[in-house]
Amino acid sequence: MQETVIPAASAPYSTLLYVLIPLLPFLGFLLNGLLNRRLSGTVAGFLGSATVLGSFAISVFLFANFQYQYTVTLFDWISVGSFQIPFSYQIDQLSLIMLLLVTGVGFLIHVYSIGYMHHDENVGKFFSFLNLFIFSMLVLVMGANFVILFIGWEGVGLCSYLLIGFWNKNTDYNNAAKKAFIINRIGDLGFLLGIFLIYLTFDSVQYAEVFQKASQLQVGTGVVTAITLLLFVGAMGKSAQLPLYTWLPDAMAGPTPVSALIHAATMVTAGIYMVLRANVLFTLAPTTLEVVGIIGLATALFAATIGLAQNDIKKVLAYSTVSQLGYMFLALGVMGYSSSLFHVLTHAFFKALMFLGAGSVIHAMSNEQDIRKMGGLRKALPITFLTFLIGCLAISGIPPFSGFFSKDEILSHVYEHNKLMWAIGLFTSFLTAFYMFRLLFLTFFGEFRGTEEQKHHLHESPASMTLPLIILAVLAAVGGFMGAPMILGKHYLADYLAPIFTYSQRLNPEAFAAELDHNTELMLIGLSVAAGLLGIILAYVQYVSRGVRPVADESQRSAPESLVYHKYYVDELYDALFVRPSMALSKGLYRFVEQGVIDPIVNGFGRLTLGGGQLLRYVQTGTIGLYLMLMVIGIVVILALNFFRL
Repeated sequence: MQETVIPAASAPYSTLLYVLIPLLPFLGFLLNGLLNRRLSGTVAGFLGSATVLGSFAISVFLFANFQYQYTVTLFDWISVGSFQIPFSYQIDQLSLIMLLLVTGVGFLIHVYSIGYMHHDENVGKFFSFLNLFIFSMLVLVMGANFVILFIGWEGVGLCSYLLIGFWNKNTDYNNAAKKAFIINRIGDLGFLLGIFLIYLTFDSVQYAEVFQKASQLQVGTGVVTAITLLLFVGAMGKSAQLPLYTWLPDAMAGPTPVSALIHAATMVTAGIYMVLRANVLFTLAPTTLEVVGIIGLATALFAATIGLAQNDIKKVLAYSTVSQLGYMFLALGVMGYSSSLFHVLTHAFFKALMFLGAGSVIHAMSNEQDIRKMGGLRKALPITFLTFLIGCLAISGIPPFSGFFSKDEILSHVYEHNKLMWAIGLFTSFLTAFYMFRLLFLTFFGEFRGTEEQKHHLHESPASMTLPLIILAVLAAVGGFMGAPMILGKHYLADYLAPIFTYSQRLNPEAFAAELDHNTELMLIGLSVAAGLLGIILAYVQYVSRGVRPVADESQRSAPESLVYHKYYVDELYDALFVRPSMALSKGLYRFVEQGVIDPIVNGFGRLTLGGGQLLRYVQTGTIGLYLMLMVIGIVVILALNFFRL
């Protein structure tokens, strides 16, 4: 494989073409934001969707005509001595794949939102925020240096805050938005420190320069380990890994299309993208890779167990996202870089599908989200049911659906790396199939358990909602063939992405050259499929054949059930360790420092000023004789001072 070179020459197409990709959604943000009260919901939705479609069309054009990697410098941005940061975009295999993902899935979510948000009073504002979300993510993936990536990184964090708390009349939703914002700031601090250390080490933040210089270092260099650990802290926050994952389940407070956008196409994929972009740095830091793999595996298993006992349809999906993100980081930890991105893509298809399907259910159930109050919906919502079923089969790793290919590939890489980690990953796959089909069976099978009024209003969603479901279902069904196992044919995605990992391959050729023999690969495929099928069968026996239903919130549970149902009390632990002490410290500082020290000093100066004014006002008597006398006294004093100075 030859070294990938990013030429400094001008890009092959007009600069305007590259500018339009993020600019179109930004224009949608401005127009919908400024004309919010003047545009109808349909017009606002059409405008917001059309801008994203335009970006998708340009991305498809660039992808279809791509020949080599290049940078597009828009203007010189920061120039302080030797510190130079141009505002530039990098167009390569990785950025193009991400552009297609963000704009393609993002467009479908926008179209779906036209029907879902039709009756909301702030449709224009909603689409304005959605467009800003897409814009921020596009800046993130197109940037040619870490600083521009960080701009987009912070932008998606801001948009998540705005959209999670979109229905801001609800205090709980506002608290969820603040929680997401604060936890992400913790991760962002680590990421920012990592960028500072990159500049101090390589005297640049441009990808091309940093990665070329890094490729000359020895594997295991201490400073690179420190850099990658700091970068991974940022990824832990943005992509919801232990222990910075608790914001993501609470992010379900926002409208369902927001949940789909966060989980499938934008925010949570940012951490994966960043590690993939900086793959050469992580390849140089095997210690960091071990940390990434272990945390990813722990997150996958931890979140999967929580998903077993959740009864909110969106929270089950949220914990499944946390678990699947763990799989992606597990792949990164064993240097399965292209496999991680492969799972990002397939996960985007089936997770967007299932979130939008959940939104269709919630829409039909008059905003009810508790699966204990659903049941038998497959008859009233046939399109939603069939598409949701495809999503569940895909995430469970059942062939030939997309999740089978990407998850099996990850488990194969892990098997080569560590057999114990593979066994835990396989068990997690079984749990995933079980709790996802638990969700499916409790929602769509059995007798309807809602109210008569809800039953009377059950209906399939409008075409603006079902059409995106059908398209995503097709992608979830066949999308995995872009990365079929080698025994079935060519791995198109891995071959396409190979130039992105040139430096990493040079540094660790063994990891890239390792391949399982066909018999072992077939065995792993068989075990993976068997684990998924076993989970589905057990869920069917439990919730269809035996008709078991989750108990009410206030019911007694065994200790293990209670532990999982209450999500291991992690939120309560954080509240006790961090929130309450911080609040107590704030109240103490307010009482003893603010009121006891600062206020008296500030108020003292105020009183001193007022008192001085009260005294000096007596000088203003209005008597000319007094003024003349004071003037003479002043002249005498000045003359005396000058006399004694001499």
